[in-house]
Amino acid sequence: TLGMKHLLNSLLFLQMVLWVLVSLLPLVVGERPGFREGPEGAKGDRKQGHSPRDCRLERREMRVRDLGMGHDSDEIILFKFCVGSCQSSRGNYDLALRALLTNGSLPKRTARKISAQPCCRPTGYESVSFMDASTTWRTIDKVSASDCECVG
Repeated sequence: TLGMKHLLNSLLFLQMVLWVLVSLLPLVVGERPGFREGPEGAKGDRKQGHSPRDCRLERREMRVRDLGMGHDSDEIILFKFCVGSCQSSRGNYDLALRALLTNGSLPKRTARKISAQPCCRPTGYESVSFMDASTTWRTIDKVSASDCECVG
């Protein structure tokens, strides 16, 4: 009947609105002025003596499709990744290895394969859930960084 069609259309519309609100909620909350998601979002949390170029967690809004994992979705997620230098984290090993590479003490074929300084890498990961183009909820496990440190 006409009343039943109207009710079904209204329910479908409400479901669509709810889906949009749920998918946008992390973006809206994350963009509020003064909002901090965690310690990495606070300006005053940087350790004394550390440069703004040191290893840290960054955030960018990305389309799921652009992650290159074969998911057909235009949904936007908050992707977190590690950037920055680990120069201030170099230890004696790194300094000695750099000297050996510089003065030619190591064979060239070996030297090309050596990283002589620590790397800024995730030490924790988060999963991301989203709705694909066929309105199916999907989850990609451990795709976004949750914490970063100099490793190596």
